[in-house]
Amino acid sequence: MPWLWDALRRRPDAGQERLRAADDQLRVADAIFSNAQPVMVTDARARIQRVNPAFCALMGYQPEEMLEQTPRMFRSNHHGQDFYDAMVATIKQTGHWEGEVWDRRKSGDVFPKWMSITAVPNAAGEVIHMVACYTDLSGQQHAQQQIHQLAFYDVLTGLPNRALLRERLQRAQQECARRQRLGALLLLDLDDFKVLNDAQGHPVGDALLRLAGERLQQCLPADATVARLGGDEFALVLPEAGPDAAHAAAQAEALGERVLQALAQGFALPAGDYAARASVGLVLFAAEQPAADVLLQQVEMAMYQAKSDGGARLHFFDSALERAITERLQLERELRAGIAAGELVLHYQPQVLVQGGRAQVTGAEALVRWQHPARGLLGPGGFIPQAEETGLILALGHWVLCAACAQLAAWRADPALAPLTLAVNVSAAQFVQPGFADGVLAEIARSGAPAGRLKLELTESMLVDRPDAVIATMQQLRAHGLQFSLDDFGTGYSSLAYLKRLPLTQLKIDQGFVRDLESDGSDAAIARSVAALAHSLGLAVIAEGVETPAQRDLLAAMDCHAYQGYLFSRPLPLAGFEAYVRRGVSPV
Repeated sequence: MPWLWDALRRRPDAGQERLRAADDQLRVADAIFSNAQPVMVTDARARIQRVNPAFCALMGYQPEEMLEQTPRMFRSNHHGQDFYDAMVATIKQTGHWEGEVWDRRKSGDVFPKWMSITAVPNAAGEVIHMVACYTDLSGQQHAQQQIHQLAFYDVLTGLPNRALLRERLQRAQQECARRQRLGALLLLDLDDFKVLNDAQGHPVGDALLRLAGERLQQCLPADATVARLGGDEFALVLPEAGPDAAHAAAQAEALGERVLQALAQGFALPAGDYAARASVGLVLFAAEQPAADVLLQQVEMAMYQAKSDGGARLHFFDSALERAITERLQLERELRAGIAAGELVLHYQPQVLVQGGRAQVTGAEALVRWQHPARGLLGPGGFIPQAEETGLILALGHWVLCAACAQLAAWRADPALAPLTLAVNVSAAQFVQPGFADGVLAEIARSGAPAGRLKLELTESMLVDRPDAVIATMQQLRAHGLQFSLDDFGTGYSSLAYLKRLPLTQLKIDQGFVRDLESDGSDAAIARSVAALAHSLGLAVIAEGVETPAQRDLLAAMDCHAYQGYLFSRPLPLAGFEAYVRRGVSPV
């Protein structure tokens, strides 16, 4: 059967097929071994038999330096012998182990890697080799460190940030509980940082913040923490201040004084030497006291109190301060709601011209009052300062302007009231707002108020920061007929160079000069000078706070014949003021 022989001859030998298949598998295994992740093969006694190029690159050794050595050559002493004993026991029990190992490269660098070890048995079940595969974790470790740095440290100064400060403050409270001690938290704010930053630029400001952070660290004991909370605010945690309140307060105060003195020594900045001033708030804490966030609120209250007291000083938090600030915050919320609910009202204090034995009401100053639903009628002293601090003065001032325009429009139809002017106080924050002049003119047009009867009262301190912008706004409004009165003249800036550029219609003698006009020669001299200056510039002059006939007579002798004060009338509600005008003013 020759055909069968030919067929058998053409058929591959089965043994050859197996050899070829085994050879192919070895080639594949060798390719994987040469190109995959780092791999090391040892014998049963842990002597290194083979390593791949990736392992050599990972550890920094050549193959011949590692063969017949044991993996002990890579140990970094990061792990104890118990760690390796547990690893061997697991391999003997399960044939496998994996976990994080810190090894040492040939260069000496210690780094983390993930190691997976598999035991390779023979047909009898005896371990003849172990294969270890590795993944370098040093890049992940570095990334984790970077993430931690960004999450818990300030980028500019390298100091702990608010999040890490909160953790350390909580830890300090726990330590206080364990040791029955008191700690202290200090918060400082650089008083004039904004001025420096605006004048010299952010790079100089950043340089100061970095140097200030270094200076603060030098002031602290080893167990204390200094953190930058943002801007120019730094916090200091003193975990060991004293066994009782007296000792702890003394230690905290001493640290605060050291900080103030250290900052005042000056810093070498690109723009020149700079001595920093700071306001510092202090609060003591123990385990039973409020949480970290509450402590930060309390110390912030104390710091702002130090700043409002003039800066460059310390202030301890106390319950009275907390109550005062809580009441202020409550007042702010109520005022915001009150403006929206229409609880504000205008009162009107008559302005009277006395000449030739005849007194005539020429107008009034509009003074805002708050008809509080629980506290009754509040004067401006009870809420204007808070409005200025919180920025509500903008909304409040807008309401006053709109109410004044509406009232002037209503008086146009009454011959007895139509000639009156109405003066409105305008805050500096309000006047320098972009579009202020356009807003006023739009409200005049909307309400139908006569522009020439609206008088805006400005303070001379408004000229300090942005005189050119103030003058430009005044000129825009003056071109439409509005009048301007310079209030409190003589109490502040008093620059004649700017005064002659202002499109004013009136100067107002401050009540501080009028009050002691009869007894204080200096006040009388200033009042006389203001009146003379007004006349020389072609301006009207009015005195406020006139309460006695003697004051009126002295002012008249200075050629000041327009008055506002209790001698004539206190501020009146609308109906009372209108009745006062209709009744006429009797000479007093």
